Amino acid sequence: MSERPDRRRPAPPSAAAPGAGPAKRVGWRRPAALPSSPPATPPRAPKPPPPAPTPADHRSVIDSAVYRDGVRVASPTTLADTFRRLREQPDGMAWIGLHRPTESELHSLADEFNLHPLSIEDALEAHQRPKLERYGDTLFVVLRAARYLDALEEVDFGELHVFVGPDFLITVRHGAAPDLSAVRRRMEESPELLSLGPEAALYAILDAVVDGYAPVVEGVQIDMDEIETEVFSGDPEVSRRIYELSREMVEFQRATRPLVGMLHSLMAGFAKYGTDEELQRYLRDVADHVTHTSERVDGFRQALTEILTVNATLVSQQQNAEMRALAEAGFEQNEEIKKISAWAAILFAPTLVGTIYGMNFDSMPELGWSLGYPFAIGLMGMVCVSLYVIFKRRDWL
Repeated sequence: MSERPDRRRPAPPSAAAPGAGPAKRVGWRRPAALPSSPPATPPRAPKPPPPAPTPADHRSVIDSAVYRDGVRVASPTTLADTFRRLREQPDGMAWIGLHRPTESELHSLADEFNLHPLSIEDALEAHQRPKLERYGDTLFVVLRAARYLDALEEVDFGELHVFVGPDFLITVRHGAAPDLSAVRRRMEESPELLSLGPEAALYAILDAVVDGYAPVVEGVQIDMDEIETEVFSGDPEVSRRIYELSREMVEFQRATRPLVGMLHSLMAGFAKYGTDEELQRYLRDVADHVTHTSERVDGFRQALTEILTVNATLVSQQQNAEMRALAEAGFEQNEEIKKISAWAAILFAPTLVGTIYGMNFDSMPELGWSLGYPFAIGLMGMVCVSLYVIFKRRDWL
């Protein structure tokens, strides 16, 4: 970013000799106050001092340091101490790392660094989409970090808010990812890079977030391979797994896709804000990585849609085969029932005749007839033969 006047803090007497110009420094600068220059943003009405922090408030400050020429010169333990030590270093840079800070802490940061109220509101509420906003000489960045939980086979998302100013960088983390302590150690091991100013620290954070996507992509790729195997093996639980992974890919896409435009916006401002050439190369490398990751995520979503379609087709085919088998079994069962019913009807006719003439009443007709027995036998045979012919023609036998 370009050189801008200090916010509202007067430069200490030792910052420059009377009449001397502002101190020179590579990257972003924090020159002495210029009374004749208007502020980049309108001054805010003074606020009452925030209440004294409680011991619980201190836990939100994960790490706070003041750097000069890329080297840590102070490690304050409180925000007030950080503000004081930064005033003592006219060419210094403060890097404050917070985890779920309180409202009073954020308002104290806003008063000290003249942060925009809308950015403070976003940092308090969280659950923001990835975005990049510029408020005067302060850059506000929202990132969605991700990590793959191998034991649970799911993606865990975290949210990170970054305030970047001429001489400060503030991170507000909501979630476990990313591990900013590792980012800070990496930058402290490269003081020549950290000496480029807060933009260099922002690059390191962006790089860490984007690098954190790589294990997620690999884990999702393994899940995709397993899902394909389960789909063609007929696993009944695979549909649920496809649905859950599809939802995670939607969230992953929401985290990665906006980053492409955000980084291109940063690159578009290289010339305007005088970004160091070496830092430009690093940021372009991050943009290439995030573009590749975004394309992979888009491919995963498309592949999951196709796998879900294939799985639905295979399930339908399996259901049709089961219905056909049930229909065939029902048809065979119906054929057996028809045969049993036909033979039951054939056997019922002689049983009926024999039952009637077996009652042995004295006044029954044909009891004294000499041809009564042959007639009854012939009647039973004729009925049975007739029924057999009828059932045979109807394919019941």
